Formats: sequence, C-alpha cells, structure tokens
Amino acid sequence: MTGFAAFAVCLTICLPSAAMGANGRSALAGSVPPWATASRLKAAATSSDQVGFRVYLGWRNPAQAEALAQAVSNPASGSYGKFLSPGQFQSQFAPSQSDVSAVRSWLQGAGFSIVYTPTNNHYVAAEGTVAQVQSAFATQLNEYAVDGQTLRAPASELTIPSSLASTVAGVLGIDQSATLVRPLSSPEPAAPPSAGFRNAPPCSTYWNEKNTANTQVSDPARGIGNVSLPNYAGLARPFAPCGYAGSQLQSAYGVKSAIASGTDGRGVTVAVIDAYASPTIESDANTYFSRHGLPRFSAGQFSQVAAPGTYRRPENPRQDPQGWYGEETLDVEAVHTTAPGAKVVYVGAPNNYQDLDAALNHVVERHLADIVTNSYGFSSEFLPRGYIKPYNDTFLQAVAEGIGVYFSAGDNGDETFGGDPATATADWPASSPWVTAVGGTSLAVGQGDSYLFETGWGTNRNRINCTGFLKAIGNAWCTSESYLYGSGGGTSRLFAEPSYQQGVVPASLANRWIGQTGRSGRVVPDISAVGDPNTGMLVGQTQTFTNGTSYDEYRIGGTSLSSPLMAGIMAVGQQARGSQIGFANPLIYGLPAGAFHDIVDPASTVAAVRADYANSENGSDGILYSIRKMNVTFTLHTIPGYDDVTGRGTPNDAFLGAVAAATP
Repeated sequence: MTGFAAFAVCLTICLPSAAMGANGRSALAGSVPPWATASRLKAAATSSDQVGFRVYLGWRNPAQAEALAQAVSNPASGSYGKFLSPGQFQSQFAPSQSDVSAVRSWLQGAGFSIVYTPTNNHYVAAEGTVAQVQSAFATQLNEYAVDGQTLRAPASELTIPSSLASTVAGVLGIDQSATLVRPLSSPEPAAPPSAGFRNAPPCSTYWNEKNTANTQVSDPARGIGNVSLPNYAGLARPFAPCGYAGSQLQSAYGVKSAIASGTDGRGVTVAVIDAYASPTIESDANTYFSRHGLPRFSAGQFSQVAAPGTYRRPENPRQDPQGWYGEETLDVEAVHTTAPGAKVVYVGAPNNYQDLDAALNHVVERHLADIVTNSYGFSSEFLPRGYIKPYNDTFLQAVAEGIGVYFSAGDNGDETFGGDPATATADWPASSPWVTAVGGTSLAVGQGDSYLFETGWGTNRNRINCTGFLKAIGNAWCTSESYLYGSGGGTSRLFAEPSYQQGVVPASLANRWIGQTGRSGRVVPDISAVGDPNTGMLVGQTQTFTNGTSYDEYRIGGTSLSSPLMAGIMAVGQQARGSQIGFANPLIYGLPAGAFHDIVDPASTVAAVRADYANSENGSDGILYSIRKMNVTFTLHTIPGYDDVTGRGTPNDAFLGAVAAATP
C-alpha cells in the first residue's frame, strides 16, 4: 500500500482565504450557496425572523493536524494507531481561548445572544435576527426557491472584521443549505409515532421462496380472486423478500460464526447520529430483537443523547420528526444485528436542518464512540464551500482520535436520473476523503441463510397494467419503466484522490473530472452492504395506524441501512483485531480482494415482484403490484474489482480474518 504523500484534499483550492477589504473587513469565500441565484430569488428575508448559526473556528496548525491524522491512519506509518485523546487534540490544535473570546466579543457587540461553545472551541453558536445578521455580516439576506422549498441565503459573501479573518473558517446556519439534508422512553411529552406502514403479501422469507410460477395473488378490494401474474422478460420472478433479519444478514456478511463464538463487538461503542429522537426506540428494539433471535440490550448497552425538546418536536412544514423515527429505528436495530455485543449511543439533533453538524462535533469532542454511523447526506456536492470546511475539520479531529466515521453514500444513484451524464455527482459528506462512504446493493439470501448473490442497487419499476392494480383479465406489465432509487457513487469534483485509493481505483474513474478540476478525484463509495428496499431489512417500530398505535414490522432500505450494518461489522472486526481501527479506509483498501464479495453486472436481468398496499397499511384500497428491476445504475457501473457503485464490494466470510490479520 502506498503512503499518504498524495492524501490531500482541494480545500486550499476550493476555499481561498478570506479576501481583505479596504474597509477593514474580509469576505468569507464560499459563504454564498451555489443555489442562491437571481433566477431563484423570491423576496427579501423578513428582518425580524430569528436566525441561529455557528461561527466555526479553524484548527491551529492545520497542516500539522492533517499530517498527524494521515500518520495515525496509515498502516505503513510508525505512528499507526497512536491516536490522540480529545484533550491532547485540543491542546495541540483547538482554537485558543483568546480567539474564541474575540469571536464572542464581536458577536455580542453586534447584539447576538451567545448560546454555546463546545470544549474543543470548534465553534461559537449564536442567535439573533435577520436584521442583526445583515448588519454584522454586511450582506442582504434573501429567500430563494430551491427544490420546492423556500430557503434563506445571503446575496453576497459574508464579511467579518479583518482581525478575525485568520480565525474564522466558516459560518453555518445563516444560509439554510442544511435544510436540503435527507435522512435518509422520555420524561417529556412525546410527539406521535410515525405514520403506519406494513408489507403487503405475498412476500418471501428468503430469496425465491415465492415466485410468480408458484404463487397466485389477489385484490379483494376489486373483487379479484387468486390469479397468476405474468412472467417478466420471459421468466417467472421471485416475490420480494419480506425483509431480512438476524442470522440472514449476519451470515451474508461473514459475522455469524464470530458472533456465535463471542466476537460480537463487545468493548466497542457505536454512535448513531440522526435528527430528533424516538421515544419508543429502546422498547421497539428489544421487542424486535426478541422476535428475531438477537439478544436484547443489556443494562447500560444503549443510551440516548438528546437536547431538551428533541422528543416532543411537533410535525410542521419545516420539520419532520416522526419521519426520522423510522431512520433511528433502522440504524439502531441494524447496528445491533451485526454487532449485538457493542454499546450503542444514539445522538439526536433537535432538528434536521441546522444541528446535525453540532451533534457530530459533540460525539467527536467527547469521544463518545469508536465508530460513528451517519444515515443522512446531501444529494450532491452542491453546497457553499464555507459549509464543507468546518464539517471536514470535525472529520479530521475524529481521525486523529481514532474514531471511524461512516456515511451513507446516497440513495439517488449518480443524481442524473438517467439524464445528462455531465451532471453526475457524488454526495456530500460521503465524498470527504476522511470518512468511509458506504454504498448499497440488492441482496439475495437463500434458504438456510445461504448467500446467493448481490447486484448493484439501482431500481426501475414496472407496474401491472400501468396502474399497479389487478384487472380480472389481461394482466400485463407496462412497457415503460420509471427509475426509483439506487446507491450513490461517483467521482468528487471537490476532493483530490487520496493515496489509499491509488492503485486500487481505476484511473478512468479517478480522472473523470480531470478536465474541470485539473487533478484526479476521490471516488465514492469505499465499501457496501445491502441497501435496496426491495431486498432490505425487516425492522420493528411503534407506528400510528388508522385503528390505533402499535408495534409492527416492515421492510426498509437505503444506504441508510448499509452504513449502520457496516458500522456493526467493523465493530466486530475491531474486537477481533484487538485494537482500535479508527479511520478505516487505508485498512479497507489494503485488504486482499478475497475479503470481499466482488459485485459485478449479472449475466441476465434480475428483478423481483413487489406488492404494496395502496394506502400503506391494509388492502381496503387495493394492492399495487410492480416489477422491480435491479442493477440500474446509469453512469455508474459494477465491474470486477473496485467500482463506483459498491466500492471494493461487500464483506464476505474472509473479511473479519483479514481485518484481524492487519494488526498494527
């Protein structure tokens, strides 16, 4: 494996230092979002609206901090595994107290209320009005139409006193880019559980248990009895699995025997970061574990960290707390499935549009976990550069402390939806070279928990009769297809190719945007696990149905599933190894090819039939039937070896042994 000499990112190119103004002020380059254009302008922001934001301070000696992070993560380095404690990192690299005081003094002088500064001095959180922001930062705040939403942003670069130019790295929260993020028991009054969803029959307990040749379907709401569905592309097709659980997923990814022998992630702590917090998560998880042959959480094994008010956040046009309850449920149950001995700490940001960065910084500054899984992200790198630098600094501290940060690679494929290939993009934060990006697959687990195959996750849908509803006669699949979703991937336009990818990632991928950027780029993802919702995981959650609130189980997916599954697998790997892994990419790219299921294009079309209740919970409004065609990936392709859909592939039975053998 090569060294880290070329492990560099383009922030020095993308984020030039603040420009000095003649009036004693400096502009914060990259503080205007790329979506804040004249064509999207709606109106000026209301001057009395409240604004909460964080002024991020850069690390002292940033080049030294990056060099240290590289060294402690490089298996070829003499410093490999010699991680810093939070206190050591802060003493060497955290902004000085005098720098923090200078920022606080300026903000207070401008009329802002100071809310919080973390122990690593990474930011100063403040609150004020739009009018105060416009005065303090010498800009105009406007509202812009973006993806069906109205978002606030400055019309020109924010400016700050020139005396702070070398201290301030960026400001998060004044513009509302964070609104574009996707997700992917409390003493407080709780918000209602999520709206109910149930799997419709027929579905299979394992791949091809039921198919269109051996199973008939019906639609009682339309008076249609048992009928046969037609073949698709000349073949009978399996009905989608009801959702894999327990030993099926453990077996597929090579951790089942290790878990049975006691190598189950114990001694390792995994943090899950999402927005909000489900008040029923622990009871839901333990009910689920009991039903699927997994140990319940033992005393002290699960904990939640949530700010006041997080549990009782009501649904409103800007916030969707109940929609995130399913995400938390998925993440917590997935981690415990592949690492039933690991501790799990859930950290819930009090909203999904502003505080996820602060939640991650909290985990890192307190070293609350060895591994962090994040099932959210932005559907491109289409963000203000001033937003990216502070986040990347948090990742850098995590690497220096030996914390592995995992991000879902995204659920919209290459983001082109079959359109212009020149618009293909990787998603952020998965594209950061300091995180492990986890892609998604479609998984077939056979009878007896046998691993059958995987394809790249990318789904086209065909309806029956083009509506999904059965007719008494003339059943036929539509000829037209619609793209639904797929694993994120691709080449970054922001970050240079890290050395751990050199010699493994094909040059044709790394050089994809070289004509625009002048350099090879970081390619996403790094590794994968099942993500396809049609072959996804069965989860258990308290939900709100029309006939009341109750616990039920349903199939779910997305790279929001892939990331926590992988985090659990790496927790087991860390226990097997007997030493802290930290940032895993240099290790992952150094493992032999035989440690992975190599995901390649299937020899013929792979598809499954899926049944869905039209109203999501029962058949009173009819049942929709559709073909879900797999491995639809547009500009991304599954090829032998590394590819930009699944990275190096998925863990196999040799993976844990290879991780354990790669000792410091």
